[in-house]
Amino acid sequence: MSVRLMRHHIFDALREDIMSCGLLPGAEVRESALAEKYGVSKSPIRDALQKLEWEGLVEIAPRQGHRVAPISIQDAQDILDFREILEVSAVRRICADASAEALAALDAYRTCDSDNLRDYAVYNRAFHVCISTLAGNRRQTATVIGLMENYERLCIVSLSSRRDEAAAMSASLTEHVRIIDALQARDARTATRLSISHIRKSQAQVMRGLRNQPVVP
Repeated sequence: MSVRLMRHHIFDALREDIMSCGLLPGAEVRESALAEKYGVSKSPIRDALQKLEWEGLVEIAPRQGHRVAPISIQDAQDILDFREILEVSAVRRICADASAEALAALDAYRTCDSDNLRDYAVYNRAFHVCISTLAGNRRQTATVIGLMENYERLCIVSLSSRRDEAAAMSASLTEHVRIIDALQARDARTATRLSISHIRKSQAQVMRGLRNQPVVP
């Protein structure tokens, strides 16, 4: 593997660890430990950490070196608000313009084959990215992908301490199925109403969970 590819690999691996909460918000990040883990010198580790710092995912903690950036309540609220705006737009466009074949593709999201929170978060991201993709706006989809990566992180942090996470996932899946039904019926009014309700319920759950986390300022 070339030096350039190795640096990309390490950056991607660290970023995925942060976004999937393999490294939790507030966790200390030691260059020496990461260098040992990946079998490299500290130089590519520093390069990756610098890029992650530019993305706002890592920060320098006084006298501690690097740490995973804590989740900000305001940032979480901004992500959730923006997500509603984009998804409502996508739902309306799907009902008006999507082909029958495109609508049928939503059937793949009627079930989730795992009751594990991290697996469900991946499924959830894929479902909402699919809705944006079917709307046919590539720039919007690129934005939604970034939002859903960050939303996935919010969900894992906020729901992991809940005793009823299985019930929350089941309720979310039921709401997805109802949204799919409305989209496939091209019922824009119902699809919009259900999407807004779904996002706002998720918002309330996530914000409630985040406020109970010590890594959320």
